[in-house]
Parts: sequence; C-alpha cells; structure tokens
Amino acid sequence: MRFIQHLSELLEERPIVPFIRESDYAVRRPWRAPNRRLLDYLLIYIQEGQCLFQVDGTAYLFQSGEFCLIQPGSLVELEGLTSTITPFAHLDFFYHPDRTKSFPTKPGQLVLQEYEHLLQPRLNDIHGIHVPVKLELKNPGRFRDYFMQMVEAWQNREPIQQLKAQHLATELLLIILDEHHSASKLESSPTKALSWFPSYLSNHLSERLTLQGMAKRANLSVSRFSTLFKQQFGSSPHQYFLEMRINHARELLEKTELTLEQIASYCGFANIHHFSKAYKKRMGKSPGKLRIRGDALSTIELEEKK
Repeated sequence: MRFIQHLSELLEERPIVPFIRESDYAVRRPWRAPNRRLLDYLLIYIQEGQCLFQVDGTAYLFQSGEFCLIQPGSLVELEGLTSTITPFAHLDFFYHPDRTKSFPTKPGQLVLQEYEHLLQPRLNDIHGIHVPVKLELKNPGRFRDYFMQMVEAWQNREPIQQLKAQHLATELLLIILDEHHSASKLESSPTKALSWFPSYLSNHLSERLTLQGMAKRANLSVSRFSTLFKQQFGSSPHQYFLEMRINHARELLEKTELTLEQIASYCGFANIHHFSKAYKKRMGKSPGKLRIRGDALSTIELEEKK
C-alpha cells in the first residue's frame, strides 16, 4: 500500500517522538490572533465557547466539544467569538534534532523561509491520508481524556510527568492516523485521490517543482496525474501552482515589507522580471504598483517606463 510505503519512508528519516513545545489552558474573553504561519502542529480543544478559525483561506466554525488540528506551514487566523476555554498544545509529532530551537510563531509572522529547516512534515503529505482541520473522531470522549491528561502532565515539569505527556501525545497521533487512514481507504473515487496535493504545493512554493516530480510524488504516471489533477482542480498542475504563487505574492506585497526580489524568490520565480511578467499577466498590473516608496518608483516600474 502506498500509504504504508510513504509512512515507512518518513519514519526512517523522522521517527515519531512527540515533543510538546507549549501547552496550556487558555481562558479568554472574545479574542483574535492575526494571521501567521506555523512551524509545528497546533492542537486545540474548544472546551467552552465558540471559535472561528481561518486556515489556508477556509473558515471553520467550532463549537464546544470539538477539536482543531492545524498542520505545519498553514496560514491561520484564530478568533474566539465568545468567552472561551481552549486548552491547546504546540507540538512536533516527528523527531527533529533541533526541535528545541523551533518555536510557536507570532501573529503577523507569514514568511518562514529562514526557519524552513525547522518545519515539521505534514500528515496530509503522506499519500493515502487526509486529516481535516476539524477532527472527525469515532470516540471524541477518549481523545478528549487523553488530550486533557497530556496538557495536565506537561504543566508538571517533573521528568516522569513529561514522559507521560509525550506518551499521551503519541496515543493522540496514533488515533488520528488510524481513524483518518481508515476513512481515506473508503474514498475510492479518483476525484479525491489528490485532495492532499494543494497543501503539499503550498509548502513548496519557493521550489522548482516539475510535472514529472509531482507525478512521482503521487505515484502516478505523468499523463494520469495530469488528467486526475485537471478533473479535480479544474486546471493544469502548472497553472494551479502558478496561481498559488501569484496569490501568495499578492499577500506578501500587501502585508509585508519584503522587497520585490525577496518576494520573487520566496514564491519560486526565477528572477524579478519573470515575477513581474507573470504577476502583471494574472493581476493586470505590475507588482511594483504596490511598492512605491514616497516619490521613488520601484525597479519594476522604472524598467517598464523605459
């Protein structure tokens, strides 16, 4: 099975050794945490209240008793619509030798290029598994009990309690893998075969991905991959990936002070001129239009005026 093969390959490189970075009982009045991208996993239990979480452009409404799992690399905006109690844990599921150097990112931290070596593997990059943001659990009571015990144990800094917290984190991961792998086996429709691919592309925007490489990642021939991809997403892999890059570039132009050269690099364009041409073709105006500094025009605009 491809799921087993992919998981085995991942575990050879990154064994499952959960590391809880931060965990607490968050008791808050209505609140909001602005956009950021994550290096690690964020598991949240909505014990009381109502929350609205934006994850990779999709809104999820959470009620009391529900669990949210946000995977590394995701763009998130979190909001408590009411007074809430939301126990949470920032954690790594897979071992990394520099795990103590990683950290929960801050609001407004959108670009992780400098810390890419600390980014955890995503569960949804394993072929044959798709874990939704809003967890769908067969036995939510058991999962809740394990989670609350884990948070409590982590709060106690004694070594035995830390081992207990790590063991409980492993149990939680095993439940997630077992239940959502089982669900994925039932999804035999070809149109669902690549449901995990957008998240994979989102985490590799700066890389030079080829059609052959993407097809290999999906364990499909190039022609079969292209056909299934267009059936599921309505465009070719190249156009879909380019669209994601342009949208991310627009976000960086609007919300950061990064230079055009940096944005071009982060979004996988060969150079600033390639970036400008692709952006203008898609958006109708050059990226430099958004980057006027006082009376000075950006390099792109100067080039266009020649």
